[in-house]
Amino acid sequence: MFDEADPILGRVRTLALAFPDAAEKVSHGRPAFFTTKVFAYYGGSVKVDGVYRRHDQSVMVLVDPEERAALLTEERCFVPAYLGASGWVGVDLTDDTDWDEVRELLDASYRRTAGARRIARLDSRVS
Repeated sequence: MFDEADPILGRVRTLALAFPDAAEKVSHGRPAFFTTKVFAYYGGSVKVDGVYRRHDQSVMVLVDPEERAALLTEERCFVPAYLGASGWVGVDLTDDTDWDEVRELLDASYRRTAGARRIARLDSRVS
């Protein structure tokens, strides 16, 4: 369900695996980035009129409700099938993507899922 040579996946992978203890696995046919819990998925889908529409080059993250609401006002963002009900949001990625924003979204999602010790390690690297 994904192309290992996809350069956009490569950029997401580099950003996601830079977080403390981050690892990658394939979950439901898609790359998933996790520590104890998954903090990002590469690729997703939306159910439209009973049919799944794929967003192959996208990242799904778990951000705070206010940020999620703001993102969902943008055409490039979507409520992913299955995970959307739990607060996840998908963001389509292109060659023109603002990669600093993607890093910030990954950071926000990591902080919601990683636990206090890992977040402290992350913060000690940033300061």
